[in-house]
Amino acid sequence: MKKAIFTNKAPRPVGPYSQAIKIDKWLFISGQVPIDPLTGQRVEGDFKLKVKRVLENVKAIVEEAGGKLDNVVKVTVFLSDINKFQELNEVYEEYFKDTAPARSVIEAKLPKNFEIMMEVIAYIE
Repeated sequence: MKKAIFTNKAPRPVGPYSQAIKIDKWLFISGQVPIDPLTGQRVEGDFKLKVKRVLENVKAIVEEAGGKLDNVVKVTVFLSDINKFQELNEVYEEYFKDTAPARSVIEAKLPKNFEIMMEVIAYIE
């Protein structure tokens, strides 16, 4: 059975999609961008702050579904500039310290000129 997941601790969807969909124990999180859920505004400035905001948004959605970041099994990261890869890793490893999930990083042109977007799959028992 398919269930939409929503939390006010992550940005509201700006189009016809859910923050996440849970089917049985699987959680599929839509692409998260660096938008502060409290203000609804995009994070500007330092790239590492943008990565942190995206990961905090992901964390909030996973927790709303009853899990934690340890439940994340796959992450796909889209970067507008692949040269930001090292900065991404510096923040990313703070969130995934033990067993890091499988991950792909892709350089792509992102909507509304965002520098980063992240989609996530988690398995929550």
